[in-house]
Amino acid sequence: MRFFPRTNVDFIGKRHKWYTVSASLILIGLVTMAIRGLNYGIDFKGGTELTLSFTPAVSVGEVRSSMNKIGHGDAEIKTFGSTNQLLIRVKASEQEENTSQQIMNQLKQSFPDTRIVLLQDNKIGPQIGQELRRDAVIAIFYSLIAILIYVSLRFQFIYAVGAVVALFHDVLITLGAVAICGWLIPWLNLQIDQTMVAAFLTLVGYSMNDTVVIFDRIRENLKIYKGENLIRVMNRSINDTLSRTIITSGTAFAVLLVLLIFGGEVTRGFAFAMLVGVITGTYSSIYVASAIVVDYNVYVKKADLKLGEKQSPVLEIERPYEVAAKRA
Repeated sequence: MRFFPRTNVDFIGKRHKWYTVSASLILIGLVTMAIRGLNYGIDFKGGTELTLSFTPAVSVGEVRSSMNKIGHGDAEIKTFGSTNQLLIRVKASEQEENTSQQIMNQLKQSFPDTRIVLLQDNKIGPQIGQELRRDAVIAIFYSLIAILIYVSLRFQFIYAVGAVVALFHDVLITLGAVAICGWLIPWLNLQIDQTMVAAFLTLVGYSMNDTVVIFDRIRENLKIYKGENLIRVMNRSINDTLSRTIITSGTAFAVLLVLLIFGGEVTRGFAFAMLVGVITGTYSSIYVASAIVVDYNVYVKKADLKLGEKQSPVLEIERPYEVAAKRA
């Protein structure tokens, strides 16, 4: 099935306008993070995690109201397993030595007719939280390095640079969106935790997949339309893969939107980050990754890429082992 089978959109010709859009979104996100900061969960900041059983069951809203009375209105509260079990996460506080006991006393006072059983009590110190935060950054960094090496071997180094810049672009915009929406829409309760980091790593892979599909089509078309202008070849390649991109991204977007609305608090952060990532990943494959390759040839290689002109042979994409075979 193909959508828009005969599109002829000049994507690359509008790349500089979209550079401005991307830079503006990243700047807004960075300013918001600098002013408001990021809302780290207890995974990265340290705190207390309680798993409780309530008989009969109580609502999350009732528990949150009770927690608000002891200064923990920002606690993360969600159902865990069955409807009568709740997971409560409270950030670390220097003034409180026994947070777990304080929470239990308050809940028993608020729900005197309810049997409350403490199933699990976990504490994460600030030092461990800092180590987890550092490890999360390292994981994302090494994933980008691995992608840089992979794309360099499969295509050319400039294509790898374009792909990695696009991934940085996706992560920064998504991180900015988390910061902005976490500030403007508090009920979303968006926190930077291990689940959110998993979402960032997933969107890196998702965005890379779409970029490689477009690069593959560019390589095929450069061989078919040898000697044709690079901008025209790239536009043709993007238009050729547009149907596949819309189907893939549209399906993922619909599933993630449903997960965001109906999935509950457990998966809300993951769904939100991936939802933004699907949009930015699809967009960056065209207007960042591919556009950087064109601008490299225009401003560094000094190639004449005006429409209607022939391209320089240096623009042809070949795998390293194909070049070696030709030389042999």
